[in-house]
Amino acid sequence: MAKPRNDLIDRLQYLALRVVSMLLHCWPVDANLRTARLLGDLMYRFDRKHRNRALTNLRRSFPDLPQKQIELLARRSMQTLFMFFVEILFTTRLIHIDTWRRYVVLDNFREVLDLLVRKQSPVLLLTGHYGNFEISNYVLGTLGFETTAIGRPLDNPYVNDWVMGVRQRQGSKIINKKGATDEVTSVLEQNGVVGFVADQNAGSKGLFVDFFGRKASTYKSIALLAMEYHAPIAVGYARRLNDRFRFHVAAHDIIYPADWQDQDDPLRYITQRYTKALEDIIRQDPGQYWWVHRRWKTRPKGEAPEAYD
Repeated sequence: MAKPRNDLIDRLQYLALRVVSMLLHCWPVDANLRTARLLGDLMYRFDRKHRNRALTNLRRSFPDLPQKQIELLARRSMQTLFMFFVEILFTTRLIHIDTWRRYVVLDNFREVLDLLVRKQSPVLLLTGHYGNFEISNYVLGTLGFETTAIGRPLDNPYVNDWVMGVRQRQGSKIINKKGATDEVTSVLEQNGVVGFVADQNAGSKGLFVDFFGRKASTYKSIALLAMEYHAPIAVGYARRLNDRFRFHVAAHDIIYPADWQDQDDPLRYITQRYTKALEDIIRQDPGQYWWVHRRWKTRPKGEAPEAYD
């Protein structure tokens, strides 16, 4: 049972966040991103728990990298957490229909746009906790494409309502992943677009596939939905450029129904293929991945739990 929340504390947290947001908007976004990197440095220095988790995940994922490089990637990964928060606050202010090209470079995205324009089938858009994974949906909304994203609500209801309002400003609907089945199926039945952050640990009931050389529990629902609704799956990213409010948005892989229909195990094929696509994306700039994320928390039966220093 969830611990009851203190309404006064929730309201004070919300007020403090709004004050911080107001103060941040007194300076240019790139200046705030420099401050965010400093906060990430402080987190790396003083937050031993998350520093060790990031270092351990990186060592296991890149066993051939020297320790100094591992430490640099862990530090940069923590910087991106704070940069992401700043970028969320500035997105609605900076990205509009007449300005988005200043901040976003679309690359290898024509095929995805063709799928969205034709609307001959539903489309699943996948990404991971990498770069700014909110920008892609926001840009699509700015361009007039309605999308539905699956997400976990924040614990503080006042902060959640405010942040969700920011994220949904341009028509991207966000629904709670708990109990989202009816809404998701309704969107897919109308050949709509549903987005997932697809690198979540799925627990003991997940499908274990390879991710950076280790088995990772992965949700089956994405592949099952694709199979049921014959929906192409586009795996993409929004990579931050030069640590500024600039993004390279691209599709890395598109998985079509024809790709899996003759597979012996289409569920595993789809899940492994999009997971491999996410790994390929992360390898291009590992410092932009959230290595504090407990992606490998659940282990296959008979394997010891993940241990962190």
